[in-house]
Amino acid sequence: MHNTWKKLAAITAGLSLVASLAACGGSNSQQDAAGSADAASLTIGKPDGTISAENNNPYAVGGSAMQLGYGYVIYEPLGITNLVDTSKGVEPWLASKIDWSGDYKSVTLTARDNVKWSDGQAFTAKDIAFTFNLFIKYPAMDTSALQIESATAEGNKATITFKESAFVKQPKFLSKVMLPEHLWSSVGDPTAYKNDKPVGTGPYTLKQFSSESVTLTSRKDYWKGEPEVKTLYYVSYSDNTALANALGRGDADWAQAAIPNVESVYLSKDKEHFHYWNPAALGVDALFLNVTKKPFNNLAFRKALNMVVDRNKYVKIAQEGNAPVIKSVTGLPSPVGDAFITKDYKGQNFSVDVEGAKKVLTDAGYTYQGDKLIDPDGEPVTFEMSVPQGWSNYVTGISLIADDAKKIGVSPQLKTPDADSWTEAIGKGDFDAVLHWTDKLDTPYGIYSPIFDGKYYAPINDMASYNFGRYQNDKATAAFNTYANTTDDAEREKALSTIEQVFVEDVPAISVVGSPFTVEYSTRKFTGWPSDDNLYGNGDPVNVDALMVLTKLKAVK
Repeated sequence: MHNTWKKLAAITAGLSLVASLAACGGSNSQQDAAGSADAASLTIGKPDGTISAENNNPYAVGGSAMQLGYGYVIYEPLGITNLVDTSKGVEPWLASKIDWSGDYKSVTLTARDNVKWSDGQAFTAKDIAFTFNLFIKYPAMDTSALQIESATAEGNKATITFKESAFVKQPKFLSKVMLPEHLWSSVGDPTAYKNDKPVGTGPYTLKQFSSESVTLTSRKDYWKGEPEVKTLYYVSYSDNTALANALGRGDADWAQAAIPNVESVYLSKDKEHFHYWNPAALGVDALFLNVTKKPFNNLAFRKALNMVVDRNKYVKIAQEGNAPVIKSVTGLPSPVGDAFITKDYKGQNFSVDVEGAKKVLTDAGYTYQGDKLIDPDGEPVTFEMSVPQGWSNYVTGISLIADDAKKIGVSPQLKTPDADSWTEAIGKGDFDAVLHWTDKLDTPYGIYSPIFDGKYYAPINDMASYNFGRYQNDKATAAFNTYANTTDDAEREKALSTIEQVFVEDVPAISVVGSPFTVEYSTRKFTGWPSDDNLYGNGDPVNVDALMVLTKLKAVK
């Protein structure tokens, strides 16, 4: 669920697909590598450079199938959760019926009738049980920490049990793609299998793979009917600029990339048919604060910085207007998060308050020497903010936050290390403040838990998967546990109220901007794309929502 713009430098450094194509025959367009741009095809673009190796395993970390996204149209999930309109819930997919127990520690899944694997074998409940038994036998498959306890099948139903409540993990669980038992039962460690001839239940099969592009063709026997998009080309462009130019030329039809200067680079090239869509999601970009060290071990300073961040300016400049402004003091994005704002905070919104922030500081023992803020120990206040080099909107973002901090007498140092070093540093707690994303799920748990849930706590220098700031609060940790495990809706609401109270009053991190999905698509050849008026999915071509889109698109006559 991360913004492509944030990944670009780490993914594309040193890669030059254009040069390799020229060497192969002088073409100046990746579209030539993909094949013909016929009317019944779509070209899906990514800025990942040359594809190093073919790996069609949907459970291989970093494998080409999931990196480029074509694995999501070969293999299919049990259900698809609408993350842009949570009122619409789950669209059953390979499971025609999904029955959760009251405590969410087990689920019974009815295998959809008349579904066939692409080799003609029938899909059954045994395939569901087989897939999740692999999670038990090979824990490396369980990248979402589902903690599956058992998986059994009887008739057309599969029953999965969990070691703990799966209430907050429903979207991740249902999005897991199913594997054919008759082929995968003999492969050994499934995470190490390259899967040269992928067989799935999805609407497309693999036709051709090269280091520049992947071609898929539609299935006439697909259980929902053959899609009107007959051919998919997945093309890996050398970098974000090359992808943006391809979109502007019409060589690429569909992508997920935050493009700087999108109006001039892309939309202006065909205002009738080119679309740039940013549906809101229950996710944010937050300034994670290391609360174990100065200056963020002082609540007054955390509060003061939170009070001066200009969130409207951030959206206008860093996001070019293409993200929800965080209005609520709860840090939840609007409108998708509005229903989760508890009664204590309804109508309480952020406003930039420099004088109020200075009063919070001086009341807590801070002083000023000229324009410089001095902490209660008599030391000038300073801190570092870091984001990876080349993550354009993040680099702009921390510079804006630095300008805001100067209003209260602090001049942060900005660092832009390489992405690998940055990731390791924040995991080990070796930072002052970093801009980072949260999960995007169907409840606020996906926002708050990654920021300050005590279950993720790790000592400094030990790797943490979340709670990078090493925040500890027993009341909050207990509330997270209750929210995730209770069977009582009133108790869950009470737990959320506690979580929001801690976030507002203790400022474990600063919610900066809503983190929407980002999609470019062209209506030259097909209509039926998701939009603000038709929120059936997020439109991302490289996740499970691609199935929703491709089964709804209609060819332009």
